[in-house]
Amino acid sequence: MHKKAVVFVLVSFVLGALVGVAFAKKTFDTGLYHDKSAEEAGANLLRQAEAFAENGSWENLAVARVYYLGGNKAEGQRLIDKVMGKKVEKSDWMRIGRIYHEAGEWDKAVDAFTKAIAKDPEDGHKVNEVGAYFLLRGDREQAERYFDQGFAAEPADVWTTVAAAAAYLGVSPQH
Repeated sequence: MHKKAVVFVLVSFVLGALVGVAFAKKTFDTGLYHDKSAEEAGANLLRQAEAFAENGSWENLAVARVYYLGGNKAEGQRLIDKVMGKKVEKSDWMRIGRIYHEAGEWDKAVDAFTKAIAKDPEDGHKVNEVGAYFLLRGDREQAERYFDQGFAAEPADVWTTVAAAAAYLGVSPQH
């Protein structure tokens, strides 16, 4: 009976510890940014975000965007390449194109947008978003070709329509 009691106590202790760990409140290391320069805080937080991102493509592209637009294009490109090294989804190509567009690298943006549309030419919203970028850059002819394609695919969609309307009014599409 004594052995059973000891085993019971040990099993109870181990299970209790596991439950405690599982339900413990997670904390964030605020030392990553407190009393740090803005540059150091940003770099520390991006490294942490990258660790959190693991292998998620959306997550890695979000981190890549901040690196890229924040002045560390090499790190941003490294993460973009990491995502491109796997099976790239159509939504990944749009995100990559947006990063390049925001960075003012239009040729790279067009290449990524073209790949996104090729993967799903029936996504009117994405097609019209690309058309909006062309219109905002002053290429109305190309923009309207994209709008024609987008509206043909989705003639009664609020997002498809808003993307085109926004560009005519000088407003970048929302994504």
